[in-house]
Amino acid sequence: MNAIVIVPTYNERENLGNLVTQIRQQPCPCHILIVDDNSPDGTGEIADQLSEAYPGEVLVLHRPRKEGLGRAYVAAFQHVLKLDYDVIIQMDADLSHSPAYLSDLLREAEKNDLVLGSRYLRGVNVVNWDFKRLILSKLATEYVKRVTGMRLSDATGGFKCWRRKALEAIDLDGVFSNGYLFQIETTFQAQRMGCRIAEIPIIFYERDFGRSKIDFRIITEALFGVIRLRLMRRPAGSRVSAARRRKRARASG
Repeated sequence: MNAIVIVPTYNERENLGNLVTQIRQQPCPCHILIVDDNSPDGTGEIADQLSEAYPGEVLVLHRPRKEGLGRAYVAAFQHVLKLDYDVIIQMDADLSHSPAYLSDLLREAEKNDLVLGSRYLRGVNVVNWDFKRLILSKLATEYVKRVTGMRLSDATGGFKCWRRKALEAIDLDGVFSNGYLFQIETTFQAQRMGCRIAEIPIIFYERDFGRSKIDFRIITEALFGVIRLRLMRRPAGSRVSAARRRKRARASG
């Protein structure tokens, strides 16, 4: 499958080169799209240098200002859907998501529309988090389950692998979330559109360099945004499930 990894960046100069090297070392060939929100630490310049070093393999999308993770991903998705990729992968720039799992994600994507890298599928697989942050993450997961009805072990994670048709089924122009709620909103939309969603276990590593982007505003958006998701009207039809029904009809006919 023709795959691309999207990496949003803001002040990630210490991590970006190492991440690109590790992705390129994996047995599954993936192109890389770095989406930089005009980082003041020079991350964008490093991204350009990597693109020059690996032409056609490392792409760069420069955005004029920091608008949040959700806006960066929407811009990136809309950009790559104009290109010839079958699979689109999301991952963090801070090496908390190991590129070693890319092969597992792609393997599961052969039979699923969306694959999530889960920190909690087999116990708790988080390295170097303090107890308070771990409890907050687990409570957030349970809150999302209860409010949205999604029975996923880790709907808040950001290591995700999309088949093109599933991402095309998402109403990207209608996405309202700006922070980490974006991960929940897009998975919720995919479920409502009838996408097949699977999880694989991963180990999540706390960043060694840089600062976490989580703040009170992001937490508040997620708290109330999940309720907004629950109150949304269901889509009139599913492009993914409709296509699957047509395929079954052809096979039976």
